[in-house]
Amino acid sequence: MIKSLSIAAVLISGWVGVDTLQAFSDQSARAWHVQLPYEGPPASQDVPDVSIPPNTNPLSPEELQRAEALLPLLEGKQEFWAMGEFVHLGESSVPVLVKALTMPSPRIRYNAIETLLMMKGVAGVPALLATAKEPNEVPRVREHALRVAVRLSPAQAPEAIEVMARDLNPSVRKSAVFEARYVRQKAIIPILIPMVSDDERFVALSALQSLWILTRHETEFHDWEASTKQDRAAWSSEWIEWWEDNKDVFEIPEPKRSRRSS
Repeated sequence: MIKSLSIAAVLISGWVGVDTLQAFSDQSARAWHVQLPYEGPPASQDVPDVSIPPNTNPLSPEELQRAEALLPLLEGKQEFWAMGEFVHLGESSVPVLVKALTMPSPRIRYNAIETLLMMKGVAGVPALLATAKEPNEVPRVREHALRVAVRLSPAQAPEAIEVMARDLNPSVRKSAVFEARYVRQKAIIPILIPMVSDDERFVALSALQSLWILTRHETEFHDWEASTKQDRAAWSSEWIEWWEDNKDVFEIPEPKRSRRSS
């Protein structure tokens, strides 16, 4: 009775439209939300490992022939399949894969380097470092060769880093000083210090950051971002003095733990 009177009053007022009348009538049919108990999904069953492990035995004559046939396929529509096949053949196929580093196609050479990383082919590191030092190689291939070699065996990399740090191509020099931060050896420090005064600012900054990471030595504040070559040459003298005073007793500090792992 009250609702009927209210609707009638609204009608009498003459200023409310159809939507308001609909709102009044919907009040009696309003739905109430009820939270039901949550039931988690059923526990997944253990899925058996059906992957085929990489080969750990020496290659048979047939497998060796197959590996040789895979080399041209490291470029083209089947390149990812060919890379996977080398990974399955295992580190025993590294001597064959290393041959790809001297093939004419830069794409084949690059994919061979990536394949060595995928299979963790430490035996291929000397060939990777030789590629990284080759001045006639494509810079992108050289840089990737150094990157993978450092990931697989950083202890073998200082000589290649030193060679690349003197290269005429600034991109190659930057790659050398950047990757140096992952080589935790004392021999790296005297390679990096001269690079702080490099002609290219981005090379000098990468060298400086690698020095900070490896030594944790704090220098006076300088605006390296806005620096000129003359500025960097003057500031690098601080690093030279520090190294002369500390090189006999200096040891690479332990790497800092990330906050996630602590």
